[in-house]
Amino acid sequence: MQSSARLARPVLLALLTVYLVWGSTYLAIHVALQGFPPFLLMGSRFVVAGAILFGWCRWRGAALPTRQQWRAALLIGALLLCGGMGMTAVAQQYVSSGLTAVFIACSPFIYALWAGLFGDWPTRREWLGILIGFAGAVLLASGGEFAAQPLGVIALLCATLSWTLGSILSLKKVQLAPGAMGFASEMLLGGAGMIAIALLRGEVLAPVISLQAWLAWAYLVVAGSLGAFTAYMYLLPRASPALVSSYAYVNPVIAVGLGTVFGGEQVGRREGIAVAIILASVMLLTLGRGKIRNVEPVAEIS
Repeated sequence: MQSSARLARPVLLALLTVYLVWGSTYLAIHVALQGFPPFLLMGSRFVVAGAILFGWCRWRGAALPTRQQWRAALLIGALLLCGGMGMTAVAQQYVSSGLTAVFIACSPFIYALWAGLFGDWPTRREWLGILIGFAGAVLLASGGEFAAQPLGVIALLCATLSWTLGSILSLKKVQLAPGAMGFASEMLLGGAGMIAIALLRGEVLAPVISLQAWLAWAYLVVAGSLGAFTAYMYLLPRASPALVSSYAYVNPVIAVGLGTVFGGEQVGRREGIAVAIILASVMLLTLGRGKIRNVEPVAEIS
C-alpha cells in the first residue's frame, strides 16, 4: 500500500490521460458527427480499437479469453459502451448540453453509492471533494441552456446508472481476461453491440465524409478508445472510486479550454471560478484517502 498523496507514476499518467483525452473528445465527437451517425460512430471506433488491441495482445503472446471471460466482457461492454455511451448519444438529441454536463457531473455520486453497496464507501474528505466538484461543474455549465424532453432525461439517467454500475462490476464482481486482453474483448463486444443498435435504428453513413470527420474518427479510435478508455479501465482497481470518477468534473474544464483556443469562445469570471472550484475538488479527492490500492503491474500494458 502507498500514500494517496504520492500517486504511483503509472496511476498518475493514466489519470491525466483520462482527464486530457476525454476532455478533448467533446470536440472530436462534434466534428465526427458531421459524417457519422451516433451509434455507428461510437460502435466503429471501439470495434476498430478493440481489434487493434486484441491483435497486439495476441502478438505479445497473451492467451485468448475463456468462455467465462468473454461473457464478462459482453456484460461490461454492454453496460459501459451500449448503456453508458449509447444512451448518452440518444439523450443528446433531446437534452441541452448544459443539462447533459450536469447529469454527467452526478456520476461520482452514483459511483460512490454503487461502490458503497459493495463495501467501499468514500471517506469524509472524498465526499467533500465530490460535493465541491459537483458545485464547480454546475457553475461551469450554468451559462448554457437547461432544456430537456422527458425521454432525454430518462436516457441520461439510464446512461449514468449503466456506466457507473459497469465500472463497479468490472472491479468487484466480474472477472475480465487479464490485462489489456480484457480491455480489448470488452471494446470488441461493446462496440459490436452499438453497431447492432445502429443497424436496428437504420443509421447510415453520410454519402460524403469530409477529411476532418475522418481525422476526428481516427483520433477517437487512437486517443479516445485505445488511450483514454484503456487508461480508465487500468485505473479502476488502482485508485479510489471517487478519484477515478473525478473525470466527470475535469473533462468539461478541458473542453472549455479547447473551445477557447480553437473555437474562439470567451471565458468569463464565472468559468474561472468554476475551474478553481473543480481543481480544489480534485486536490481533495487525490488526498482524500489515507491508502490507495496497490495492484501489481499488468504485463500486457507495461
